[in-house]
Amino acid sequence: MQRLQSWLFVPGHRQSMIDKAPGLDADALIYDLEDGVPPAEKEMARALIATALPEAGTPPLFVRTHPADHADLSIDLEAIVRPGLTGILLPKVNAAEEILHLSAALATRERQADLPPGQIRILALIETARGLVHGPAIAAADPRMAGLLFGAEDFALDINADAADDFLYARSALVVAAASAGIQAIDRAYLDLQDTPGLLASARQSRRLGFTGRLLIHPSQIAPVHEAFCPSSDEVDDARRVVAAFNQDCGSIVLDGRMVDLPVVERANQTLSLYNRRNTKQQ
Repeated sequence: MQRLQSWLFVPGHRQSMIDKAPGLDADALIYDLEDGVPPAEKEMARALIATALPEAGTPPLFVRTHPADHADLSIDLEAIVRPGLTGILLPKVNAAEEILHLSAALATRERQADLPPGQIRILALIETARGLVHGPAIAAADPRMAGLLFGAEDFALDINADAADDFLYARSALVVAAASAGIQAIDRAYLDLQDTPGLLASARQSRRLGFTGRLLIHPSQIAPVHEAFCPSSDEVDDARRVVAAFNQDCGSIVLDGRMVDLPVVERANQTLSLYNRRNTKQQ
């Protein structure tokens, strides 16, 4: 699956937001059936999402369902596994077995909906200490796995910490678990909608830590996150110089007083690839 930087939550019970979301510049949409929907409106949300999925087209469309141990998960899957669905965001994942059970349920639903086997992908939202400890096993649990996501608010509650903390250890551990399985690592949502400079700084830190994307809770956060994850002009210029110098000598070289060898060149190529992907999409 292509690396996606902006993952926008869309309340599943808000028709106007569901209608508007596919036209936004977010890389992926997550229609919400869990925390973002009042209990009395869950059934309506399922119906709205089920109707929207075949009509939405691009970008990739995921649905956050109820957790693995919730009775409503099977009801969610019955309603939403249909053409147009890219994947399921499973919240509060604590063990690899939850992913395996979901994958088996999806296989049944795919057959019933005449969808190709294995088409529906899985994202795992890590929100507890137990989930973090089992992160590597969760990430590698099933071929459907497409990413690990960090849920800071519930994680803070679980370990009795301040939700404003950076959680550098937890977030870095999640990045390593995702990278070891070759899947995406998506960082927590930024809750202050008025603090664009803070969002930019936070998203830039996400990129430095190795996250491939960021959860968003409002369309106004899309552009700042894209800016933060796109290499700056200075980074792009430096990467081009590194690649050009290395290609000329085809070995370890010294550029501006620093040694440049193959890992540095590969990193420069990654920078250029990231820059080109974002700029191609904007054209």
